[in-house]
Amino acid sequence: MAQQGPTSPIPVPPRQDAAQPAPKPVREGIDLIVNGKRYRHTGDAAMPLLWYLRDVLRLTGAKYGCDQGDCGFCTVIVDGKAVPACQTKMEKLTGKRVTTVEGLANDDGTLHPVQQAWIDEDAIMCGFCQPGQIMAAVDLLSRQKNPSDADIDRIGNLCRCGSYGRIRKAIKRAAGVMKEPKA
Repeated sequence: MAQQGPTSPIPVPPRQDAAQPAPKPVREGIDLIVNGKRYRHTGDAAMPLLWYLRDVLRLTGAKYGCDQGDCGFCTVIVDGKAVPACQTKMEKLTGKRVTTVEGLANDDGTLHPVQQAWIDEDAIMCGFCQPGQIMAAVDLLSRQKNPSDADIDRIGNLCRCGSYGRIRKAIKRAAGVMKEPKA
């Protein structure tokens, strides 16, 4: 088997007898799951998750904004909680599950209800902040099934175009769709 690079999913080894010791990895690193795929980061442990996603995995949905964790442009979900990728170091991600905007849609291409609501409500203007807005909305709706305007305002992500009214409508639409029983 060819040696895998830092951007390749970690190959699943063949089944082994449970009595045999587990083989040592080719290179030590930080194992994590991004959008359902396993990866091993073998670079700088202090690298921010944002740069790993964008520069190594080429997942460019999360955007660089303030580098302080204040703007929300780089919001992703780690183990079910929204975090600023610019402030999340790789060393803290061993064994964690990371979901980016690229990983929200179903395998068949069906959009996540929040993504579909964004389209239906025409919430996108310039689009720069929208991946972070969508991820923050997914996080909010995982905790709050019927968010109030105040709950939505507390998300705090910035929008350069001032699309907050459309974003609010999209979140409320998604909340309604997510409450509906599945057929």
